[in-house]
Amino acid sequence: MPDAPTDNGTKQSRVGAPTDPYRNYHFLLTIQDVSEARFTECVGLGMRIQPIRYRESGAGQIVRALPGPVDYAEVTLRYGLTNSTELWNWMNAAATGRPLRRHVSIVLLESDGAREAMRWNLINAWPCQWRGAVLDAMGRDVAIEELSLAFDSLDRG
Repeated sequence: MPDAPTDNGTKQSRVGAPTDPYRNYHFLLTIQDVSEARFTECVGLGMRIQPIRYRESGAGQIVRALPGPVDYAEVTLRYGLTNSTELWNWMNAAATGRPLRRHVSIVLLESDGAREAMRWNLINAWPCQWRGAVLDAMGRDVAIEELSLAFDSLDRG
């Protein structure tokens, strides 16, 4: 039975209908003003709202919590080392005290690998850590670099 459309045009699964989870290997990243970047892994996407705990007067045994500051985890991107210098230049700008803030989108694709299932937008992201590739004279693996991004806010589109 097909999914039932809702009032806002999105699809809603029927109650009890099994839904397959998305696959973690169908994704792409877009970085504003960066054209040459192919990523093999994206880890660390997350947020935490710090609870502020307090005791109410008159009810000393009860501790309540209010939402406090939001903390966004750094996202680490892993990619194969190439002769492109776009990501290095972005990191180097931050290292010299002039971080270039860019919008980054992490796009999860449907199982066919062509259609967008969902996206997370990292607003005003900038590189805060770079880790060079492991070099091993006895190895045969692809040289992988890492770039970690800090950002101001997260939007799910």
